[in-house]
Amino acid sequence: MKVSMAICAGFESYRASPVDMRVVTSDGQSIAAHSYVLASSSPVLERTIDSARRGWGAECTIRVLGVSADAVHTFIHFLYCSKVTPEEEEVVGAHGAQLLALAHAYRVGWLKKAAEAAVSARLTPDSAVDMLKLARLCDAPRLYLQCARLAAKDFAAVEHSEGWRFARRHDAALKVELLKLVEDADQRKKRWTRERAAQEACRQLGEAMTTLEHIFPGSDGVACATDGCSCHGLQLLMRHFSTCTKKTAPGGCARCKRVLQLFRLHASVCDRTDQTCRVPLCRNFKGKTQDDKADKTWRLLVKKVTRAKVMSSLANRQVPEVVAASWARYNTRVAKLR
Repeated sequence: MKVSMAICAGFESYRASPVDMRVVTSDGQSIAAHSYVLASSSPVLERTIDSARRGWGAECTIRVLGVSADAVHTFIHFLYCSKVTPEEEEVVGAHGAQLLALAHAYRVGWLKKAAEAAVSARLTPDSAVDMLKLARLCDAPRLYLQCARLAAKDFAAVEHSEGWRFARRHDAALKVELLKLVEDADQRKKRWTRERAAQEACRQLGEAMTTLEHIFPGSDGVACATDGCSCHGLQLLMRHFSTCTKKTAPGGCARCKRVLQLFRLHASVCDRTDQTCRVPLCRNFKGKTQDDKADKTWRLLVKKVTRAKVMSSLANRQVPEVVAASWARYNTRVAKLR
């Protein structure tokens, strides 16, 4: 998409003053411009114009090579306008990669951010490898991260792209870098899966501790007698424990062992006194814990279960409407940035 200089209000405001420089593109096109506009927009262009000028007031010529003439027109257009309006976002997207390279080379920070966002929003598996290399050369971390995420999410499609075939044959460093990014993403995914599973297990144990206090309340509470209550399954397990004859046999009973672990865990997190807590074996396990220090793994489990109980209680609390509205606005902004 070619951007005409006549459609920019920035250009219109400078029509009354004569141009004093020329910008020559790769195909030989010459673009008239004002040196003070370009110099004030880019420190690199300022030094280039000063070195190209051969006398006071003389017209100078600089070359902007390596990109298309339309991209140079668009670049100068935005240097005059000093901003990207919502109507011109499509223009940035049409020349996004070239504008990113130009903005990086000439140190136009605001335009570099706009071009990086435009390229990231239009990223496809066919262009992921090329844009990854461009992001590395132009120091564009947001684009680099988007390329890495896309490659990890759909590497099968990336493998069929022309950029990947070129990197596999001629750029071993880029190939190794991309494979390492995919492997790291896979390792992170596995680690997050394990962490989520561990958090879910701690949450369930925290709920079991709460259910124990529901079944065996303190001296001021009443035991649950509702058949449809969620604690019904744990009540059946407790009845099995009280009547099971295998728990003292060699090897024991697996279900009874789980009950004993729940009792021990409850004793580790219980903050009631011996007179107010009615959970079976709570006093015995508390005394054993005080006499014999628990191992490091058990202490870590107790810490995680306690944290899970606190987080569960916070998640179930009634959130004020003002806080809920603030969270909704924050999540909307985060979703747009992604």
